[in-house]
Amino acid sequence: MKAVLFLVVVAALFAGYGTAYLASDDVRYLTRAGMEETRILQARRPITELVADPRTDPALRHALGLVVESRDYAARLGLEAKETYTTYADVGRDTLLLVLQAAPRDCICPYTWKYPIVGRIPYKGFFDFGAARAAADKLAARGYDIYLRPSSAFSTLGWFNDPLLSTALTGDSVELAATVFHEIAHNTLYVKSATPFNESYAQFVGYRSAQSFFRDKGDTLLARRAADRWHDEIVLGDFYAELVTRLQGLYETHPDSATLERGRADAGAWARVQLEGPLRARLRTLTIGRVPERPVNNARLIGARIYRTRLDLFDRWFEQHGEDVRVSVAALGKLMKDVPGDSAYARLEAAVGDSGAVRATTGVR
Repeated sequence: MKAVLFLVVVAALFAGYGTAYLASDDVRYLTRAGMEETRILQARRPITELVADPRTDPALRHALGLVVESRDYAARLGLEAKETYTTYADVGRDTLLLVLQAAPRDCICPYTWKYPIVGRIPYKGFFDFGAARAAADKLAARGYDIYLRPSSAFSTLGWFNDPLLSTALTGDSVELAATVFHEIAHNTLYVKSATPFNESYAQFVGYRSAQSFFRDKGDTLLARRAADRWHDEIVLGDFYAELVTRLQGLYETHPDSATLERGRADAGAWARVQLEGPLRARLRTLTIGRVPERPVNNARLIGARIYRTRLDLFDRWFEQHGEDVRVSVAALGKLMKDVPGDSAYARLEAAVGDSGAVRATTGVR
């Protein structure tokens, strides 16, 4: 996943509270987050210096040069780059943090954690992998579906000079550029307590900006690839929306345990057929191999949906604003001014002229 909104400002405030550290899991968690953020910040090196240094590995120099170009282009698009990705930090491991998500087995309803400033968030990031697994086990013991996934990046929403992390340099040029635009998009527009809206918006900005960036560079191949990646995200978003609708129909009947498990198995079988057949045929850049048989996991489904909720609305907004990222983002910022988190999608729907109800979301629109 590209972006995890992980507020570390508060974490730093709790560092050194020894008694509270021993007494509170939350304070221990925040203290560890503050320590990790401090370590990352101390490891930063200016990207421009690394690019200019002939001793820098050529592959790293090329990737960092692309980051510099993408940052400059983001500013041209009116995005608030601030100090994001002006520095680079090698975190010394393949996985930056583990992200925990959870949901009841009979509802597409995310378990949420409340944070200052950003509001309620349907996931929690852990630098301490043991603590992540322990928290997941506790929720699983309470009957929740749980999903624990690795993440390579996070944003502090401009509070700190977010460095580019070594864990983010695993994709191709399109994914790297899209990651830069995605993270900077969070600095530009953020709706409190509207995680699926924020992440889906950033996906839109990421890929459409990457398309524009490579097109203006004269690289039609990568521009086309960025457009195709965005197309695939929309296709996946539609698939997940239909799967959620099927499951919601089941859950609304309040089935007994046996009926619930049969229904979840049937939904999983339907999803497998779609992934190996019609969906696979529609994808342009993503490859789907043989899909293993596994039960539906509401938490995993919510995780997939967070970045792919009503992407069609953002694309229609883009079309209505001349397919211009600068104009689209500026107008969206005005549209979302002072909007309550649970009304962000409804306001966007109304603006693009969609009179239908908001299609299946993760319950935290």
